[in-house]
Amino acid sequence: MQRAIRIAAAATRRALSSSAARASPPPPRGPLAPGWGATRWLCSGREALSYDVVIVGAGPAGLAAAIRLKQLCRAADTDLSVCVLEKGSEVGAHVLSGNVFEPRALDELIPKWRQEDSPIRVPVSSDKFWLLTKNQAWTLPSPFDNKGNYVISLSQLVRWMATKAEELGVEVYPGVATNDVGIAKDGTKRETFQPGVELRASDFENTGRITLLAEGCRGSLSEKIIRNHKLRERGQGQHQTYALGIKEVWEIEEGKHNPGSVIHTVGWPLDTKTYGGSFLYHLDDRQLAIGLVVALNYRNPFLSPYDEFQKFKQHPAVRKLLEGGTAIQYGARTLNEGGFQSIPYPIFPGGAIIGCSAGFLNVPKIKGTHTAMKSGMNV
Repeated sequence: MQRAIRIAAAATRRALSSSAARASPPPPRGPLAPGWGATRWLCSGREALSYDVVIVGAGPAGLAAAIRLKQLCRAADTDLSVCVLEKGSEVGAHVLSGNVFEPRALDELIPKWRQEDSPIRVPVSSDKFWLLTKNQAWTLPSPFDNKGNYVISLSQLVRWMATKAEELGVEVYPGVATNDVGIAKDGTKRETFQPGVELRASDFENTGRITLLAEGCRGSLSEKIIRNHKLRERGQGQHQTYALGIKEVWEIEEGKHNPGSVIHTVGWPLDTKTYGGSFLYHLDDRQLAIGLVVALNYRNPFLSPYDEFQKFKQHPAVRKLLEGGTAIQYGARTLNEGGFQSIPYPIFPGGAIIGCSAGFLNVPKIKGTHTAMKSGMNV
């Protein structure tokens, strides 16, 4: 990250020296008005915004990178314009995850977070590991060590991190269309056509600006960069493997709620040839995060992860928790399962791939948030 600051600062100085004879434009206004360090112009009828650093994705990795970058700028008494672009309608809109959070990266990034109004309030109170059969739940020794960790809502965490980033001067843009909208299937422009905004990490005169891709698992831009720059071959990484996680958040009865309780399971409803498992995390406010993860290399072509999840909720040990409750959120996402050996070389000309875009999920620990944050902090 320090090297990135030096490169981008040098590029900024070159830009200032080459444009000294021109008057500085007034700061642009409007819903997407960038900061003083950004440049705005029209390019082929499309509005373009130029920043020193563009970060794609307002997840833990992208926001941690933005915060650390601005912290280092303050320490170096310099300033770089930093933009975080999020495809969701708001920060956290595409993050549905009950999460057992290891705070080591946050301790480094924001050391006084415990004294602030953060959404990290529920420490792990118990940690169980079940082997399920169709009608029984057998307790096994837990292979995890969650002492000192917290049960959190990851969407609430990234919203809080976004506010901390904005306090440091980072510009966070959720729901911004970078592609043109209002285009028919045949490619013609409809009456509702609107040109997208083009965000650049460089301008017409300079090189050395930075783009960080923090799109999450199998991000479209990240996969294209990995393929075009042969980053997996360069890093001698194996092919990535994936799993599908189906998740719900329930509001359960008060007498069944045990804040901080963590349960992981293996076995039923999956067969012995299918890799996967499930989880139940008790958050605060009577909320329960429940989910099933199924590796996508399952052999049975008729297997439906969604239907397996419905079976799981009917297990006697699970059903009694959900009875009388209400499902308030649901969703699904892919997960990196390849581990350390599948991480590509993360650096490409002009930027880097961070977080789950690169596959920094620690599969044996079932932890990925703190590793994603660390990858963004240490670029």
